[in-house]
Amino acid sequence: MDPILIYQTVTWFLTAAGIWKILVKCGEKGWWALLPGVRYYKLSEVAGRERDGRNVLRFEVPTYLLNAVYDLAPLSEDIKYFLTLIMLVFGLIMIIYKMRVIIGLAKTFAVSNAWVLLWGLLPWLAALIWGFSPRFVPVNLGRTADDELLAGTAPADILFYDEDDDDEDDGLVVHLRQRTVRDFLKKRYLLKDINLKIPNGSLVLLLGGSGSGKTTLVNAIIGYEKADAIVKLNGEDIYENYNQMKYRIGFVPQQDLLRQNDTVVNTLKDAAKLRLPTTMSRSESHARITDVIEMLGLSGGKSGLVSKKSGGQKKRISIGMELISDPELFVLDEPDSGLDGVIARELFEKLRQVADAGKIVITITHTPDRVADLFDKVIVLARDSGRVGRLAFYGTPDEARAFFNKPTMEQIVMCVNRKDEGGEGRADEFIQKYAALRAEREAEENV
Repeated sequence: MDPILIYQTVTWFLTAAGIWKILVKCGEKGWWALLPGVRYYKLSEVAGRERDGRNVLRFEVPTYLLNAVYDLAPLSEDIKYFLTLIMLVFGLIMIIYKMRVIIGLAKTFAVSNAWVLLWGLLPWLAALIWGFSPRFVPVNLGRTADDELLAGTAPADILFYDEDDDDEDDGLVVHLRQRTVRDFLKKRYLLKDINLKIPNGSLVLLLGGSGSGKTTLVNAIIGYEKADAIVKLNGEDIYENYNQMKYRIGFVPQQDLLRQNDTVVNTLKDAAKLRLPTTMSRSESHARITDVIEMLGLSGGKSGLVSKKSGGQKKRISIGMELISDPELFVLDEPDSGLDGVIARELFEKLRQVADAGKIVITITHTPDRVADLFDKVIVLARDSGRVGRLAFYGTPDEARAFFNKPTMEQIVMCVNRKDEGGEGRADEFIQKYAALRAEREAEENV
């Protein structure tokens, strides 16, 4: 039997045994050490070098596959030479990233860089000593970790989750337990524990700092990205009946998606063809288009090209394309982005009219105070200490000012933002405070 193969096999298992014990010392499952590439990724997590661990995994797995092809497939000498060259390059890159992981691991175990050199020369020996010797104990575990890469990976406790069976049939009801995604080998929590009951005829302001989950919540509500949630619109479950319910929901993204070389009226006509039922007569469709044009103040230039319109007018056209179907729920992501104060005010006054017609309008804006008086409700999302988006408040603007003891909406956002973002870092405080307030209200209602 080939002695080189025997040596490689033995050292592989010795290295795996050492890494197994290291991972166990660091509170991880040891069997990760048996998976090529993954074992260095798991080491990188405890060493605060996760990005380097990901790069090891990206290069080591293809190297194993290329090596298998090289050994098993009938290949010409030219192809074998090419594969050898690729594996050599991949191998050099992996050495760099592996050493970066081990440097981080040395800091975790508070040992000198001489041990990093030993790992580079005899990884199996260094791994066995670190793993099996009681002298080597992780003392800086978690201190060197990349904060953003760990964001949302620790599940937050449910503070208050209300899943009533007797919800009213009117308005929007949201019971969101959690919204998670898979990020590499981690389960990441984006949102947790969101409960909202929004009556028809409401204009709602959605507030929160960067990364608090505003867009994620919007996508969950409209059914674009479903969460572990129950979302009902006027008694109908959006998730269960999405194919029908999506026509009762309008969504305007931040970026205008318009054909610049078409007229305003033709743009709305095309939107009507896409969104209105085929059973609707031409006269009814024309009347609906006319109503939308008049409501949004587009009558004067309806025959002009979209490209010639101002930013505010283009935003109204985008809104009109969604209003054509007369949605019951209307969601807008920063509709006033790039608009000056006067134009933005006019735009939100139009949205106020839409809500007054019995619709629910939810909007995100980063300049809320210039239009705060127009809103019925305010939703405040905040990122807790585990970087999970949570509900910090839901109520009227006046109630929000009293709850946070802040005179403006922008100051409310700043008080729940993290300190390294220029905020006050009080998110956990207000998340807990609002959960207690909700629980208190529910107890009073049940008496």
